[in-house]
Amino acid sequence: MLELDNIKLELADYEAPLKELHESLDLTSKENRIEELGHLMEEPDFWNDPEKSQKQSRELGSLKDDVETFNRLKSQYDDMLSLIDMANDENDETMVDEIKADYETFKEDFEKIRVKTLLSGEYDNKNAILSLNAGAGGTESCDWCNMLFRMYTRWAERHNLEVEVLSTLDGDEAGLKSADFQINGENAYGLLKSERGVHRLVRISPFNAQGKRQTSFVSLDVMPDIEEDIDIDIKDDDIRIDTYRSSGAGGQHINKTSSAIRITHFPTGIVVTCQNERSQFQNKDKAMQMLKARLYMLAKENNAEKLSDIRGEIKNIAWGSQIRSYFLQPYQLVKDLRTNVEVAQADSVLDGNIDPFINGYLKWVANGKKES
Repeated sequence: MLELDNIKLELADYEAPLKELHESLDLTSKENRIEELGHLMEEPDFWNDPEKSQKQSRELGSLKDDVETFNRLKSQYDDMLSLIDMANDENDETMVDEIKADYETFKEDFEKIRVKTLLSGEYDNKNAILSLNAGAGGTESCDWCNMLFRMYTRWAERHNLEVEVLSTLDGDEAGLKSADFQINGENAYGLLKSERGVHRLVRISPFNAQGKRQTSFVSLDVMPDIEEDIDIDIKDDDIRIDTYRSSGAGGQHINKTSSAIRITHFPTGIVVTCQNERSQFQNKDKAMQMLKARLYMLAKENNAEKLSDIRGEIKNIAWGSQIRSYFLQPYQLVKDLRTNVEVAQADSVLDGNIDPFINGYLKWVANGKKES
């Protein structure tokens, strides 16, 4: 049957890429590490160090996921070839639709796992710290900031990643003026680094009594969470530490005492805040960790071009500096201005479906384009 023969020819083109994928994922080493971790977990004192044991348990789960995902992909490939041969031998046209559906699923799954091999940056496997700041547009931009906060939270939920709110600042009338939050999980930074920049919203504003279309802007900064102790010298005269009352969606431990911490680093203008920990001391420790991580990244990159590879260029939060535009009226469309990836279902994107943009960015960079 012609349709099945064409699918078989297309599948033949995946034989070499599948072998390359196996090598890129370094599955042989991962299988050896799985065996090693399995033996470690059988030792009676494995759980004596909860932090270490939990880290190794997460590593084991991630390794198993990689191996199982590839093996499932390879099984899909082999099963389709067998089904095609069977359908042709028996001249069974009833199998055509099933095989076509399986082939579409295979292509999607192959692309997902291939994208994962593009996450090879030094910090790609780290947790991600995201900072949203409302720009031009007043209350409308504060509402847009809140919408983006929800979008990234929903994306994290879709991927079974943990969201930890570090600090929020409510808008005067609605929404958020700013939000700092951390997304914890494998490759969180590697995936979300593509989101740094200015996001533009065009819609009929619910805050405009005349029902006019309005444009709003919010900037997003994305940094890796470098957990290990960083040897960065911070002079007391170079920083100001302010305490203030916690507020906003910071979790169950937010209280009405002045336990929130804001640290301003004068030489660079970097400002970090944290309000979600149980005490002022814990908030200060977390804020200092964030500041050290940012200064470390700045020190590591000795020119603006290299810095943009890690931190992205956060320009004026206004027209002309956006990386992505979201149109809700007069039509629905979300378009990335770097990769030209478009999604017509804006509501789906705002509900956390940003993978097409993330994957498009990773492939764009892999094809030799400059990160921006």
